[in-house]
Amino acid sequence: MAPLGVYSGYPADETPMKCPYCQCDEDKVVDSRASRNGKAIRRRRECLSCAQRYTTYEYVETTPFTVVKHDGRREPYDRQKVLVGLRMACIKRPVSSETIEQMADNIENQLQPTAEGEIHAQSIGELAMKQLHPVDEVAYVRFASVYRKFKEVKEFISEISVLQQNYI
Repeated sequence: MAPLGVYSGYPADETPMKCPYCQCDEDKVVDSRASRNGKAIRRRRECLSCAQRYTTYEYVETTPFTVVKHDGRREPYDRQKVLVGLRMACIKRPVSSETIEQMADNIENQLQPTAEGEIHAQSIGELAMKQLHPVDEVAYVRFASVYRKFKEVKEFISEISVLQQNYI
């Protein structure tokens, strides 16, 4: 019998998690706790072969939805694309990785209840701008310039004047 915390006996259609260091598939859970406001479980694992420790995350599997792009194409929602867009806007800005992850979580939380199989890319972009605006104005303008496809300096000036009006 396997010791407590050691995983064995996986169903035939699943493969066990492997150690990222030695590829062994036997480990034990050293610590387990809630993460991301209870939406994930963080587990510290120790490989029984090489004794290296590593972290895994367990998430609730949500119903996937499709993103309808501006040109009508459809593709599966990809959290990484949202994160990349937010990170690009925040390059060299005082915005932590945790804040960026939290903004992505907030966007998903607002999308999930309204998603009935499809959601327009425009909705995701608008939600991203709403998240960036209070966090960092420069990151907001950067994101808006790409999202709204600014072609001229006048468009930047117009967006900045709107920001200034909110602070007068």
